[in-house]
Parts: sequence; C-alpha cells; structure tokens
Amino acid sequence: MNEQLTTSDEKCVNAIRFLAVDMIQTANSGHPGMPLGAAPMAYVLWARHLRHDPRVPHWIDRDRFVLSAGHASALLYALLHLSGYDLPLAELQAFRQWGSATPGHPEFGRTPGVEATTGPLGQGISNAVGMAIAEAHLAARYNRPGHAVVDHYTYVLASDGDLMEGVASEACSLAGHLRLGKLIVLYDSNRITLAGSTNIDFSEDVEARFRAYRWHTQYVDDGNDLAAIDAAITAAQVESDRPSLIRVRTVIGFGAPHKQGTYKVHGAPLGDDEVRATKEALGWPTEPLFYVPDDVRSQFEEIATAGADRRRAWESRFAAYAEAYPDLAAELSRRIRGDLPSGWNGNLPAFSPDPTGIATRKAAGVVMQALAAHVPEIVGGSADLDPSTHTALTGAGDFEPAATSPADVQGAVGGTWGYSGRNIHFGVREHAMGAIANGLAYHGGFIPFTATFTVFSDYMRPPIRIAAMSGLRTIFVFTHDSIAVGEDGPTHQPVEQVTSLRLIPGITVIRPADATETRVAWEVAVENASGPTVLVFTRQNVPVLDRAVVAPADGLKRGGYVLWESGDPGVILIGTGSEVQLALGAAQVLVEDGVGVRVVSMPSWELFDRQPKEYRDSILPPAITARVAVEAGTTRGWEHYVGTAGEIVGVDRFGASAPGAVVLEKYGITVDHVVAAAKRVLARGQ
Repeated sequence: MNEQLTTSDEKCVNAIRFLAVDMIQTANSGHPGMPLGAAPMAYVLWARHLRHDPRVPHWIDRDRFVLSAGHASALLYALLHLSGYDLPLAELQAFRQWGSATPGHPEFGRTPGVEATTGPLGQGISNAVGMAIAEAHLAARYNRPGHAVVDHYTYVLASDGDLMEGVASEACSLAGHLRLGKLIVLYDSNRITLAGSTNIDFSEDVEARFRAYRWHTQYVDDGNDLAAIDAAITAAQVESDRPSLIRVRTVIGFGAPHKQGTYKVHGAPLGDDEVRATKEALGWPTEPLFYVPDDVRSQFEEIATAGADRRRAWESRFAAYAEAYPDLAAELSRRIRGDLPSGWNGNLPAFSPDPTGIATRKAAGVVMQALAAHVPEIVGGSADLDPSTHTALTGAGDFEPAATSPADVQGAVGGTWGYSGRNIHFGVREHAMGAIANGLAYHGGFIPFTATFTVFSDYMRPPIRIAAMSGLRTIFVFTHDSIAVGEDGPTHQPVEQVTSLRLIPGITVIRPADATETRVAWEVAVENASGPTVLVFTRQNVPVLDRAVVAPADGLKRGGYVLWESGDPGVILIGTGSEVQLALGAAQVLVEDGVGVRVVSMPSWELFDRQPKEYRDSILPPAITARVAVEAGTTRGWEHYVGTAGEIVGVDRFGASAPGAVVLEKYGITVDHVVAAAKRVLARGQ
C-alpha cells in the first residue's frame, strides 16, 4: 500500500466534490449524485496511482482513465482542473454552456485529458477494453529486455448502469478471456439509478458474474475509506493475469442531508438550500462558489510535478531504447504520430478485366493482405465471420494470451502469437467489437478495423456514431451488402442499413462498384485520419470493369465520377456498388435506341458532397434533369441527386429467401427496369 492517506487528502476529496456541485448548481443542470459519492475513489486513483502529465496530456505511455459513467462529467472536470490540465476555472463555471470545454458528457478532443467520449452507458468500459488491448499489443511488439517503453494501465470508473448494459457484458467477457491484467475497473456501486433503487431491476451478484468472466474481484464496503480503496487498487495492479473489478459501496449524493442515497440526487441539481446544507454537513465553506483552498492546490501541484518527473524518466528510457533499437523506435514513434509508412500503398494488387468477376468482399481481402504487410498499425478482426468477410490478416498472428495452447484456438487464422498478434477474435459480439475498436483508436498507434455482415451494422450503431462524433480513425467493414445475399432471407438482407449509415454526420461510407474501386476504397479508408470509414462490399461476384474502356477508378476518391458516356447525354444513370453494372448495361440499351447517356459511379455520397460545387456540377450538370439512380436498397436519400424530375430504382421493403439473382429480378433490380425508368424521365422532359 502507498503511504498513509491523511486528513489533507479528505480535504482534496471535498474540493473535488464541491467543484462538481457548484458546476451543476450554476448550470442548473447535471448529475451531482455520483461526484459526491465517488469523489474519494477518484481522488485516490488520481493522486496515488494514475501516471500522467497534465502538461503533456498525449504522452503515449500515460495511464488511461475512462469515466464510463459519463453523466458524472463534473467529477472528471474537477479532477482535470485541479490536476493542472488546460482547463481553467472559467471553464468549470461555464459547465454545460455553449462553446465551453465542459460539455454535459465528456467529449474526446474537446477537453484536455478526456480520453473517450462517454455518456451512453457501457461504451466507456468497452472502449477501455480496446485501450488495454492496445497497450498489450504495443508492449508485445515493441518492448525488449531491459526496455519496457510501453507499460501502462487502463482505469475505468463505472456505474451500476454501465454494468447493466449488454455491450459492457460483451466487452468484459472478452477482456477476461484475453487476460488483460492491466485493465482495472472501479465500480461505483451506489445501487441507485435515475428511476429509483436498483432493487427494481438489478439484483444480480455482479462480482460473481465477473469472476465467471475470469476477472479478479474485490469489494470495498465503505466508499469513503481512502486507505481501503488505495489498498484495493494496489492489489489489482499486482494481479497481472486477470483484469480487475473493484466494487466500492458508495452512497449516492453523499453528504446531502435530505437527498443522499435516493434517486432524487442522481440527475438533477441539489438546489440552493441543499447545496448549503451539504457543504455545512461536510465542513466546507458555503461561500465563495468554486472555492479551492491553497493547500489543496499545492497538493495537486505536487502530484502534477511527480507526473512530469515520471514522463521525463520515460523519455530518457525511450532515448536509450531508440539507441539500442532504432528501427523499432522509429516505427513506434511514427505510429504514435499517426503517419503512414513510406510507400505504404506501393504494392497494392491490380485486377484484370473480368466479366465473371469477383465479389468485392474477396477483392477487399486481397487488398487488405497487401496493405497489412506494409502498415503494421492495421489491427482488428470480425464478429466470428472471418471466412465470410475475408478480413483475416494472413500470417499476422492471433491476439491471444501467450499461454494459450494451439489446441485451444483451432480455426484461428494466423497461429497464436500472443499479444503481438494482429487478428482480434471478437466473437459474436458486434456491439462490443465496435466499441473496442474505438478504444484502439482512442489509445493511438492503430488503424483498427472491424468486420461483419451489413445487416448487423444495426447491432453496432452506437460505437459507429461515437466514432464519427469523436473523429476516430476506425474502419468498419460490412459485407453481404444487399438483397443479393439470397437464400438467407430478409433477416440477413440489408435494405435500409447503408442509407442509415450515410445519415451519420462525419462518417464516410464507400460502396465500391468492382475490385478496382475496392482497392481505391481501401486506400481512402487508410488515409482518412479525420473520422471513421465504412466500407460496404458484396457477397456475390461482380464484373471487374475494363479501365481501358471506362474511367480510372481513382475517381472514387472524389465520391462520384463519370464512369462512361456516349454522345451528348440526355439522361444520367447513377449507380453505386454492384448496381453500377446495371447502369452500364442499361446505358448500352439506351445508346442502341439513339439516346445519349452518361453513367456516373457514385461510391460515396460523403466524398462527393465534400467536393467543390464546380466539380459536382461537372459530374451532374444542373441542366440535365433526366436522371435515374439505382441501388439495391432503400430509395430514401437518392432524391438529393436525381431531383424531383428523376427516378430511383431501389428496394423499399424487406427481402425474401431465394437465390440472389432471383430476388434481384423479382424486386426489379434489373437492366430492364433501369431502362424503363430512364425512358420515363426522358418522356417527362420532352
């Protein structure tokens, strides 16, 4: 255990509590209950265990702290302010106000020291699993005897609500299987939710559940016992072969005489009278607001100084490492910066014209192998679907505990490499897969990817949305992209999913038309450092276009481009994905009928809409109003490109079980239907 905790520590705890209370009361909005109850454990962690340097918040070997219970954001902001991060008191006073650095729930990239966007319960603890995987992988890949340059913990503060969420169960089950010993969760067990006591809906033995997950568990029966919390964290650090859950029994709203221990203190300000009574009960001055005693500031300054010393010591160790292992040090530094290696895309495959073609999921797999050989930060996996999604990185090893027997991993794709393996087997856990991949991206040094069927994107929409909100470099691969899935039927045939994904702000969705566009799509995804990319691929074969006849596939980088045209176009046919082939087929029929046609491949709405207006108008001239879009999914959204005078050939009902070609024909996703639609729009324009 660390040196004895003192009454000055208790004073620091109360400073944290009442900065949070004053933030919430000033804003007349927020959640005071958890900050009051959980401040002691948060303080012990930050003051005695968390290795970080507020002056250099992105130091790569810092410990990570994730406030999974994001509604307690005022607690985190108080800690960041007192610890010396660039979060002045004025920002605390502007809590939850327009333009402040203290939003209602923590937002990655907005507030220095915030490691993840949290608030939707269960996401933060699942992100933390990804961060712990990141640490373990980098340590296995780059550390050498006598040179432990990657060696840090991931800490989480989670709530009852976090542990009710299914995504947390998925992620924590995997964490236990992977034996992530540097993942430590402090569980604020206050037994209260927004609606009442957990007795109404949550009576399970959480510790027993986590022991079944193969976690190390401890229980602290008094959330104000600083020494017991300190000892529990120390014991968790010693437990290197299992992640740790420390259940700390707290009183929500501790100190509030009339509201503590009740749901009334969970999600609403205390009120002026109760704030005054709480401060008096805990011996804190009622005035001024946002009061921080000088000795508290001094104590936190000492903590920050110790953090800076640790960071400087690490820099010295890294310098020695760089001298001994210059190539490894250079690669690790490059990954941390987020730069791609020189010549990373120099050996990507070329695909010859082929009318029989190849499924874009298979072509994508070929491209991935070439990319992975040169970009070691590409790490990820699928939701137990590698043989179908073609996303296994051949020869890159499986991320599994080093002690795992090969007999225990039959069917694994790369052999057991221990934590240096790059193939993560997420299991049938789509929601957790997305959140864990985001954790890899939050950590830094990775371009994580996930893979599953397109229809199951619904299972992982929350982390996709948060990846876009946080600007994460996560790549989400979705295969089996339309009703052409066929015999598996409507439960496995996406209709609305691709359009739904396109609706998320800040995301880039790419649905390539053939193998060559698929290669370019992967290039775009790997280069995209500003936000997540969704890659959508076919199950069925699609012809590989002859690029000597149609335009080069680099046009994909602009989202939409003129693929082919004949004569003075009177009608524009717009296709995406496998339906580009239908647009080309319809164009040939129309040309034979004497109609001038332009075929536009539109693999990405987002990339196209980001182009200058001059470019967009050159592809879709405003004067040509006769337009037809074709996609084997919902028609919603395509009106943006075809206007009121155009038509959309698509699918606005659920699919059916039959061979894929039959389903497409029965649903009108055919050349004949595209031709008929084109003739109708031409007739209306005459």
